[in-house]
Amino acid sequence: MSAVEWKKDGTVAIVTMNTPENRHNPDFTAGINRAIEEIEADPEMKSIVLTSVDAKNWSLGIDLTWMTGCMGRQDMKSIKDFMYTLNAMFKKILLCPMPVVAAINGHAFGDGTILACCCDFRFMRSDRGFFCFPEVDINIPFLPGMLQIMKKALPYHKLEELVYSGKRAGAVELAEAHAIVKACANPEETLREAVEFARTFQKGRTIFGEHKRRLHKHIVETIDNEDPEFIEPLNLMVQ
Repeated sequence: MSAVEWKKDGTVAIVTMNTPENRHNPDFTAGINRAIEEIEADPEMKSIVLTSVDAKNWSLGIDLTWMTGCMGRQDMKSIKDFMYTLNAMFKKILLCPMPVVAAINGHAFGDGTILACCCDFRFMRSDRGFFCFPEVDINIPFLPGMLQIMKKALPYHKLEELVYSGKRAGAVELAEAHAIVKACANPEETLREAVEFARTFQKGRTIFGEHKRRLHKHIVETIDNEDPEFIEPLNLMVQ
């Protein structure tokens, strides 16, 4: 089974992250990028829903086991290459010429939460699962591009609260802050509502893509122009 797979549901492409924690590593980013490229190549597809095969976790962020292994081998090049590939994945979603809807059917932590913020719309189950930026507690600062992505998805006061506290927010709280479209009762309802919402979009790709390029221009510029300052020396952690 691939780390990421997708299937058609009418004009909706349902992309499923297939591992228990959906940690971000080179296989994961390649899988997301490949899926989106294949979907864009199919002219029948009008929208994308991103979900998880696991009922507990949507995505728990960067694969620290993989990264620690690279560090142990002093393989900094692989880590650096991965960080650029990660940014390429974010840009692929930000600039995808159709709506990308996150069906958050479990925990979203760290980089997984940033992945959710990349999406244009978010639905989340309310019976279980948290949305959390734990970086303040594990001494890892966000890259400038990540912060720009988070700002597009969250009201600034809620972003500050979550970033500075590292607290775990549930779906009802996020719905009240307008960070998600809807808090859903369970994972089945979350996917169903996300797909039904995605199906309402039958927009032309040219205009949709142009809107996204203009809306997200500053995010892409930050990723391209500011993130390398921190990636190149691998100055990713606070000592």
